[in-house]
Amino acid sequence: MSVHRWKTQAAKFAVGAVIAVVAWGSHGSPVLASSSEEERLVEKAQHTLESFMADPNFSWFQEHVKEAKGLLIVPQFLKGAFFFGGSGGSGILVVQDEQTGEWSQPAFYMLGGVSFGLQFGGQASELIIMVLTPGGVEKLLSSSFKLGGDVAIAVGPIGARVEGATSANLRADFLSFSRSKGAFAGLSLEGALIKTDDDANAAYYGKSVRPIDILFKKTVSNPHSERLRTALRLLAQSKQE
Repeated sequence: MSVHRWKTQAAKFAVGAVIAVVAWGSHGSPVLASSSEEERLVEKAQHTLESFMADPNFSWFQEHVKEAKGLLIVPQFLKGAFFFGGSGGSGILVVQDEQTGEWSQPAFYMLGGVSFGLQFGGQASELIIMVLTPGGVEKLLSSSFKLGGDVAIAVGPIGARVEGATSANLRADFLSFSRSKGAFAGLSLEGALIKTDDDANAAYYGKSVRPIDILFKKTVSNPHSERLRTALRLLAQSKQE
């Protein structure tokens, strides 16, 4: 087998492994998860959001969150967990109504990727991806897509002095903000795969449902989401005062 073919096959295997690990880690088994697992993920997402809003290193995020089209919150993103440098995590997406400013119910997603290299051990990060453009929202309504290419992602401005706030970054469809073990970090997500978590959505809402039904058509709801949505409203309003 040629080296090129071996790398191609290895990459396919590793991507599959990432998604499998993400699914196992978030649900505890590869079968349909119980709603309590999704409820815990929503609670963790709320805590991650509140933590970022209180961290002075994310002052740019705090000042501009009210302008976001949506937020993809991943409370635990694991990177470099095995030989091929795989990464992944489960998270929730909420979008903001442009007319009312209200935030939607959460839709569940999985985020995974592969970077070749000898990376042993794992690194856990909290991650929030800010959606800045209608095109970014549209991509998230598809079943899966890769970050990069026709969908631009950049590392968001970080630090008390708002380092990295370049015009190129701010024109991206997505800005990523991450923190590992209490310290802010510029985690590159170029080439990462974002996929809807249909099982988690079905478990949380009690039936099979698409992200567009959750986020825009609003045909389903779960009372458990109210604390998260209230936190989003209050945190955004606090920056306007």
